[in-house]
Amino acid sequence: MTTYLSDSLKDLSLDKDEYIGLLTKLLGESQHLQNNPRQGLIPQEGRVVNHVLEVLQPLSQENGGPLIVKQIVYKEGRPNLKISYPGTSPDKFTGLIGSHMDVVPANPETWARDPFTLEFDEKDDKLYGRGTTDCLGHIAMITLLFKALAERKPALERSVVALFIAGEEGGETGVGIELIVKDGHIEELKNGTCYWIDSADSQPCTGTAGALTWHLKATGRLFHSGLPHRGINSLELVSEALAIIQERFYEDFPPHPSEEQYKYSTPSTMKPTQVECAQGALNQLPAWTTMSGDIRFTPFYDPMDVINKVNSYVEEMNQNMEALPTRGPCSKYVLEGDEVDVKRGKLEMTWPELDGGALSQMEGIACDLDSPGLKAIIDATTEVKGEAKPYSISGSLPLVRDMQKAGFDIQITGYVFCGVSIHA
Repeated sequence: MTTYLSDSLKDLSLDKDEYIGLLTKLLGESQHLQNNPRQGLIPQEGRVVNHVLEVLQPLSQENGGPLIVKQIVYKEGRPNLKISYPGTSPDKFTGLIGSHMDVVPANPETWARDPFTLEFDEKDDKLYGRGTTDCLGHIAMITLLFKALAERKPALERSVVALFIAGEEGGETGVGIELIVKDGHIEELKNGTCYWIDSADSQPCTGTAGALTWHLKATGRLFHSGLPHRGINSLELVSEALAIIQERFYEDFPPHPSEEQYKYSTPSTMKPTQVECAQGALNQLPAWTTMSGDIRFTPFYDPMDVINKVNSYVEEMNQNMEALPTRGPCSKYVLEGDEVDVKRGKLEMTWPELDGGALSQMEGIACDLDSPGLKAIIDATTEVKGEAKPYSISGSLPLVRDMQKAGFDIQITGYVFCGVSIHA
């Protein structure tokens, strides 16, 4: 496991057994790092910080070493950790940020191995366990990088700063990176490249997608299915409406010309992922049905434009309910008669990101393709792996676009952070 920093530091290597040992400790905490507030799972990132400090605190300036180690805490038991190795130039920096200490929940019953225990399979030379790549593996590697720097004390031109963050997987605010940026704790990193180390791939990622979740609710009229002409089938209504919305979405947000340059694996997409309806007997037309899903839009489209367009489709259908396609001779979305309590079907589109104030947090990013930081990571990847294949993906990362707008040169990578622009 070799981490190349510059031509003069190519002998800097990280010990494989030490890495596995540290990662074993971190994975041993992963059950307490699961993040899903809706399931009552609140991570205790302080457990990770304790293991990192065990390695790095003896090498801190307080103990006669070169490292500056600082905890940044907004919620008790859930610290962020900033580590700095000072360089010789006061205004040149490289940041290794974004590696988070929480993990996605894991159900042991669906795993062939214990997800909360690191297992090294020597046959396939792979590590198994929740967090090995996202992102406890990154934290272990960066921790040992700073240990090696502190022990060998190379004279680097650029200061190297790492930031391990809390609360990434749960979509939370008030605990991690957004407050760190707001409070100016990493303001110095605008003088250099910030590598967002939260990619499971071993190639440079030059673009991500924005993410919007949506709920499309159709309200109809409950009635016996033997008399379908007297009811409004909300399940049929929402299905037909969504088909129209999707068709119009792809007309208004087609593949963007810039996507080819960034090598996006897919263009912008809108698709349903869940459906829920009023509970009742199978011989009843459901009074309401909600389809839910997400939109992934490449960063060349504006999220509010996407929302406004989709809302306009829904409003037009509400105003022209009679024109919507029906299914069969008795399917109706508009009823007549004084005795009818519900005369028209109704469509409602809601956007959780608007209610939660998290719209900008999940915008996609198109990294600066002319950044010297990107060139550095491409060169290093080529040297280590024989070739570099920068790519973009419709997955999403929180807050990277906000940081780019604030003046940070954000680049994205995973295990090959070894190529960062750290100059002797």
